[in-house]
Parts: sequence; C-alpha cells; structure tokens
Amino acid sequence: MIEQEIAQFEKYYDMIRTYLLTYSMQLLAAILIFAFGLWLAKKLAGATHTLLVRHNIDITLTNFVSNVVKVIVVTMFIIIALGKIGISVTPFVAAIGAASLGAGLAVQGMLSNYGAGLALIATRPFVVGDTISIKGASGQVKSIELGHTILINEQKVEITVPNKHIIGEVLHNSFNYSHVEGQIGIAYSASATTAISVIENILRHDDNVAKDPAPQVGIEEFADSSVTISYRYWTPTISLIENKLNVNHAIYQGFKDAQIEIPFPQRVVTVKSNASKLD
Repeated sequence: MIEQEIAQFEKYYDMIRTYLLTYSMQLLAAILIFAFGLWLAKKLAGATHTLLVRHNIDITLTNFVSNVVKVIVVTMFIIIALGKIGISVTPFVAAIGAASLGAGLAVQGMLSNYGAGLALIATRPFVVGDTISIKGASGQVKSIELGHTILINEQKVEITVPNKHIIGEVLHNSFNYSHVEGQIGIAYSASATTAISVIENILRHDDNVAKDPAPQVGIEEFADSSVTISYRYWTPTISLIENKLNVNHAIYQGFKDAQIEIPFPQRVVTVKSNASKLD
C-alpha cells in the first residue's frame, strides 16, 4: 500500500517537474505578463479617474468608469497569460456564458437594480448631495451604487432605496435644500403687518435660509381664536432640524420683543337660566 502511494507521488512529481522544465519560461512569462497587466490596469484606472475629476464629472460615474477600465485591462492580460502557458480560454468563456445565463435567471431582481443603477449613472437625474423624494422616502443623497442609492434624512437615518424603484417613478429633487413650512397664531387685536415684518426680517438675516427662492410670509387663515401667520423658506438639508429650531426660537423671541400676543385657544360659553315660580 505504501509502495503504491510512493509510486503515485513519484509519478505526479515527475509530471510537475517535467511541466516546469518544459514550460518554465512560458510560466515565468505568464507571471510577468499578469503582473504587468495589474500595474497597467492600476495606472490606467487612476489616469481615467484623474481625467474625469478634472472635467468635473459626477463622482459616481467617475468611479464606475475607472473600475470598468481596470476590469477590462486585467481580463485582457489574464487571457494573454493563460494563452502563454498553453491554456485555451475558449471552454472557460463558454462555461462563464452558461453560468451567467443561469445566474441571470436566478437574480433577475438584482440585475434589474444594476441596470437601473447604470441608467441613473448615465442620465444623472440627481447627484450626491441632492435632496430627493421618491415613493414616500426622502433625504439627501449620500451615495449612488450600482444596486441601490443611499439617502440620509434630517434625523441622520440612512435609507437604502433599490435603484429599480427609482427609474420610472416620479422623482422630486430639491438639490441640496429642503422646504420648511411653519405657522404661528397671533391675537386678532395684534397687528398682522408687524408680525409679518418681524418674521420676514428674521428670515432675511438668517445665513442658513436660502435667498433664492425667497422666503414667503403671509396670513394663512382666520382661526377661531387667532390669525394664523404662515411662513415658508428653504434651508440646507444637512442642518434642517437645527435651522428650523433656531428660526422658530427667533420668531418667538421676536414676537415677545415686539409685544405681539400669541393667544391660547379660547371658547365662550353662554349659560341661560330660566327662572320659574311655583304657585
């Protein structure tokens, strides 16, 4: 038994030694070709990335194109290296094609996300930093991947949206700003003109409130116990909550300084009493 194992080991050893002696130069050449291919792929991918960045191309598209260039170059040199040591790549190509077909049928949803991701990168309906709203999800675009897009909202919660749910849907893009709407009630005896002027002045001098589009302030409605003043403005999404709280505090303090009354809900109750005399 031991002699058979030794004989089999010697057989494999002789085969490997013969192969190395016969194809040692080809094997060394294949290794050198592959190493050169890796170096060249890295250089070309870096040069492509630098070129696209210099021309202010979107960062997602830049990364995608540079990675594609790297993969193509590496694949070409792998094929050349395999051919150098006498390995035909034709059967591998056929096997990869068959496997790709089966994998494609099994992961149709994933592939549809990738296809949608390519469409987003090509058409660029939004870029990183924009604030979008799609199918009930809204937030600032943090990253655009091939399979999904990551949003981050004002609560700093990351929202992952599959790309297939973005293509073909109604998309709202406010770029890097978000719309804020607020209301405050004043007494009917107070001056609505003064109240509007106070709010306009606060919004005008707040650096975190966008100047274009300009803020809007006016009377929203006449409620039972107050006149409702409505105000709308745009502010950077990245600091939405902070800016909203600061503006609300400034408006409240401005009303106090201007002695504008903010009433609480009131209700007038009339009690009728019928006096009757008993004989």
